[in-house]
Amino acid sequence: MDNNQTTYRTDIKQEVSSLLKIGIPVIIAQLLQMSMSFVDTVMAGRLSPEDLAAVAVGSSILLPFIVLCLGCMMAVTPIVAQNVGARRFRQIGKNARQVLWLSQILAIPSFFLLRNLDAAFPLIGVTEEIIPIAAGYLRAISWGIFPAYAFGALRYFSEGLSVTRPAMYIAAVGLMVNIPANYVLMFGKLGFPQLGAIGTGYASAIVFTVMFLCMLAFTVKFEAYKRFEIFDRFRLPEKKYLGELLRIGVPIGISSTMEVTMFAVVSLLVSTIGTVVIAGHQVAINFASMAFMIPFGLSVAISARVGQSVGRNRPTEARFRGYVGVGVSCCIMACTALTMYLFPEQIASIYTDDAEVIAVAVQLLFLAAIFQLSDGLQVSGFGALRGLKDTKVPMYVNLVAYWLIGIPVAYYLGFGAGYGAPGLWTGLIAGLTVAGILHNIRFFRKTGSMGA
Repeated sequence: MDNNQTTYRTDIKQEVSSLLKIGIPVIIAQLLQMSMSFVDTVMAGRLSPEDLAAVAVGSSILLPFIVLCLGCMMAVTPIVAQNVGARRFRQIGKNARQVLWLSQILAIPSFFLLRNLDAAFPLIGVTEEIIPIAAGYLRAISWGIFPAYAFGALRYFSEGLSVTRPAMYIAAVGLMVNIPANYVLMFGKLGFPQLGAIGTGYASAIVFTVMFLCMLAFTVKFEAYKRFEIFDRFRLPEKKYLGELLRIGVPIGISSTMEVTMFAVVSLLVSTIGTVVIAGHQVAINFASMAFMIPFGLSVAISARVGQSVGRNRPTEARFRGYVGVGVSCCIMACTALTMYLFPEQIASIYTDDAEVIAVAVQLLFLAAIFQLSDGLQVSGFGALRGLKDTKVPMYVNLVAYWLIGIPVAYYLGFGAGYGAPGLWTGLIAGLTVAGILHNIRFFRKTGSMGA
């Protein structure tokens, strides 16, 4: 019995080590990419309120496109992971080529939509003076959609192989390019015209291009990838492989978009309450979003680890890896929750010195502390299901959890019951908790039916 317990503890320790080795670079890469958005916002704020507002509006419109399309391409991670486990190496090269094709197919409608949204701005209440700047920003950044999606395709391919450090280093390069590119194009340095917020869009397009070229160079040159024969010869899109990517990936993209839109709707509802509440909400949601990058990064590692076990036809190992991952994610999120609960004033004071805004942020950070566990549970559970290539049912779960429970509960408690912003945030807690519980029940049942 003692020997069994020792072996079990050793297995858990080894799995946690493997999980963190894959997941930590993903977490850092996500935080670095968030930093680029932060830099854009700060630098636009140095120009004018109109430029700052235009970047905020443009980024809000851009986000659903990015989340949906990159979500579709995330299907390649579990597909490749299962092929690694099954040692189907020739298939892995085909997966890489086909996800690259998919990235460019999805980029075409994204490019044209982003360049032709002028008529939509008045419909969503964007003020007239901001429209030309926001539209210009989107047209500028649209040139970066093709390399941005291609970078995502190659990144998710590498994540399926548990190779995550290159994307982290490349994200750091992107941040280093982003700051001077913004400076030159926004403020008109080195002989370039002063483009303001539109310059931010062009700078982002340059950053996306640099990041893609770096990721492409790594993929071509990395010795361990030679056996996959990814770029040995030109091949056209193949219906079979694109079909698998879309069958698994579209539900991932829709699921991710539904979660993003729940938070967007709550933010929109908060914006009707008052300026101080909006500011406090922004402080709390920004900090919570950064904390979310931890379980998100781990969910990528969980998908890869579970997928490799499934490819080896080891369902018990897949279940073990999935729940070790969920456990690690929840433990870490318990720490972030404790931080928010114990030090809300200190966190809020990083963002502002306005006492009223801090008071609102503190109240909302207490609620953010509550949904940390729910957020960790849902994203890691969904990551485990992705490793099984099980994405359609989780999409319906997210529909129910976020749109049929989260948003209605938020609206009722926020306005019907009169609790304001705390009521709206309680809706977030409800949606995330339901999704977290159901995703993990689904994973338990699916691995059980596989013989775990």
